[in-house]
Order: sequence, then structure tokens, then C-alpha cells
Amino acid sequence: MAKSRELKNNFIGINLVYKVNGFFELTAYMADDEEFGEFWKLIYEEYKTTKRLLLKIADHTELMENYPDGKASIEVREDIVLPLLTIQQYALKKIQEILASKRPSAKELDTYQKMVTRSLFGNINASRNSA
Repeated sequence: MAKSRELKNNFIGINLVYKVNGFFELTAYMADDEEFGEFWKLIYEEYKTTKRLLLKIADHTELMENYPDGKASIEVREDIVLPLLTIQQYALKKIQEILASKRPSAKELDTYQKMVTRSLFGNINASRNSA
């Protein structure tokens, strides 16, 4: 019985680590997107449901409340990742605008594509360091 409880707590802890990373405010504009809006809303609803149920199962009021070291580590990583994600989202929106324009600028397109690539490098590196 104790082994089963420990396994359950470890499973919940691992899931809470992944769920604490949800930052939907950054991509909330996608909810109104004609092509991807419904998909974004589905993912967001799944996130909220999973979070609510994990908190209920764990009998917690906040994600990772029993894992202060892990939570602090994620917060430090997010200080690096969130600005990079913001840059990435901005560049992706600019790429959309450039491609939709009547006279797209190849130079501007190249610049924003490089911004996306560079922000990906930083995010991938931060993710590898958190494993």
C-alpha cells in the first residue's frame, strides 16, 4: 500500500512539473485565429482540466506545492525561456504579416526567420539543461 501511494505521488509530481510550464497568455491571440483557434482552445481546455484534476488528486492548492526546489528551478528557467518565447511569437506574427502583404520584403522576412531560429536555440538549450 505504501509503495502504491509513493508511485502515485511520484506520478503526480512528474505531471505537476510538466503542467506548471503552461503559459497560455503568450499565445492567447491564437484563440481567435481562423485556422488554429479551435485547436488552441482544445489544448487550453485540456490543460485546465488536467491541472484541476491533478490538484484534486494530489490534494494541493497550487502546482508543485510539495516540490519547492523543482518549482524554483522551473521559475528560473522560465525567466530565460519566456522572453525568448515572446520574441519568437512576435517574429512569427511579423512573418505572417510579411507573407500576407502585397510586396513582401525578402530582407525583413530573412531577419524575422533568423529571430525565430535564434530563439529556438535558446529554448532548446534551456530545455536540455532542465532535464
